[in-house]
Amino acid sequence: MQGKRHRMELDDERVREFWRERHLCTLVTVRPDGTPHAVPVGATLDPAAGIVRVITSGRSAKARHVRDAGAAGLPVAVSQVDGRRWSTVEGRAVLRTDTESVADAERRYAERYKPPRVNPERVVIEIAVTRVLGNV
Repeated sequence: MQGKRHRMELDDERVREFWRERHLCTLVTVRPDGTPHAVPVGATLDPAAGIVRVITSGRSAKARHVRDAGAAGLPVAVSQVDGRRWSTVEGRAVLRTDTESVADAERRYAERYKPPRVNPERVVIEIAVTRVLGNV
């Protein structure tokens, strides 16, 4: 079974190192009609908290999908690939709009990528990790 063969844990240093490297990611959310919506994003992994963060505009489709799911969150997946190495993190996403959460996510994004452009409509998609898959 492929899922078990590629199952990894957040405390695996190979996973942590791969998610510190600068890679573009893909976030998959689910539209209200049940179809997948996949978009490129920058994402940061906080293994100690078991959270992946994605910063985005509050008007984006991905933010709307998560917002519309409500407090229970939306099942999502975030993947990154580098040649034959890959990692996918699955979990439930909620939207954070408070200043502290946004500032923390921007700081983490700047550490992994570069300082994000100014965006007064920025929100954070916060994903509570439930499964990690990969080949890193």
